[in-house]
Amino acid sequence: MKESNVLTDQECAEIRTDFDQSVNMSAGQLEKWLGSAESQSVGQRQNQDDHESIGHKSGEEIVKILGKKVNALSDTDYDQMRRVNNYVKRHLAQKPADVSGSNWLYSLKNWGHDAEKD
Repeated sequence: MKESNVLTDQECAEIRTDFDQSVNMSAGQLEKWLGSAESQSVGQRQNQDDHESIGHKSGEEIVKILGKKVNALSDTDYDQMRRVNNYVKRHLAQKPADVSGSNWLYSLKNWGHDAEKD
């Protein structure tokens, strides 16, 4: 059971279920992907001085979350999981005709979702 004043156990369970559907890459697969040039070549940066995109940073957080037991997840983890769920859902709705090698695919993979597995 999660200790939180903000989210109920039911809400946490729903977020985790959605997260498990959104993130279809293992921690190892995602970590390997994040080390690739393709991963680092896409995504928006929070500001001009950032060397890392928002999605790449998110991927690093996802790797950490995947390495935790459910009872060790924090409010911050649940917030991140919710952001991942929302991003993947929005991004999948914008699927281009040609997915292979696209920035669209690479961005999704930074968020833990490999659309080529679908």
